[in-house]
Amino acid sequence: MIEQRRLGRTGLSVSALGFGCGAVGGLMTRGTAAEQERAIAGAVQAGVTYFDTAASYGDGESERNLGRALRALKLDVTLGTKVGLASAERGRIGPAIAAALEASLARLGRDSVDLFQLHNPITAAGSDPALDAPTVLGEAVPALARLREQGKTRFIGITGIGDPAAIAAVVESGAIDSVQIPYNLLNPSAAGHLPAGLPGVDYAGLMPRAQQHGVGVIGIRVLAAGALSGAAARHPNAMQTVAPIASDTSYDADLARARLFRPLVEEGLAGSLVEAAIRFALSSPAMSTVLIGIATPEQFETAAQAAAKGPLPQPALDRLAAIYAAI
Repeated sequence: MIEQRRLGRTGLSVSALGFGCGAVGGLMTRGTAAEQERAIAGAVQAGVTYFDTAASYGDGESERNLGRALRALKLDVTLGTKVGLASAERGRIGPAIAAALEASLARLGRDSVDLFQLHNPITAAGSDPALDAPTVLGEAVPALARLREQGKTRFIGITGIGDPAAIAAVVESGAIDSVQIPYNLLNPSAAGHLPAGLPGVDYAGLMPRAQQHGVGVIGIRVLAAGALSGAAARHPNAMQTVAPIASDTSYDADLARARLFRPLVEEGLAGSLVEAAIRFALSSPAMSTVLIGIATPEQFETAAQAAAKGPLPQPALDRLAAIYAAI
């Protein structure tokens, strides 16, 4: 079974492996109802308790399909969704966030969610679609907090994409409960530093800093949108063109760099590259849950089997350190 971890200071228990309902994997936006229900039922049976979606995934289709599937299966799970503010909403951030949650709740068929998160990037300049930290803390977070006070959401958070310093300012403010952070073999900097030979955004140890402030960490892009499967072919349900987040300049470049980590499999330290990537993401003590986006129920079964093995053992982490040192 998949272990349960605490989401920061919230006290909320979440599965170490979460069920991502995004459009990159595509099951919850382009799969059939039968496939969606089979994947969700299997995930819950494996010990998954946390499900993550957003209004932007399939223009609301992910929320609608998740709500329908949970009702059909008669399941009550821990659920998070997100709001991305459009440029036209910048002059009315508070009302826009409130309206977005009402629309999400209608699609989900729920009265409230467990976690409601701001989905916009956060940067120093705040150029569209990003917001700067003062705007997030001065307008967006108070709007999220009002929804928490109203009982529409239990906790509030952000997606940590953009400028690390701006994101850190929000994380360390004490105003949010959770942060989603890109974290994978191609860019492990959120746990400490970016190895000298790797490209990408240096998150400079944001995860332990979040942990110090009681902010729950949700790992995203742990498979680098599929590049860390090592396979170029993509399932029809999946997005066929994917832009990297915080790693290299293209998906093909990420895919090529993923080959660096094959020794973990070749030397028997992990059963597959996917297993190595998932178990690596679970190895940080600051991580609350890692999200996996999938195209098929079978892909989630594979991820759940990997997660059930727990974090990578020390010999695998030592070998990984040697791989980074040699890049």
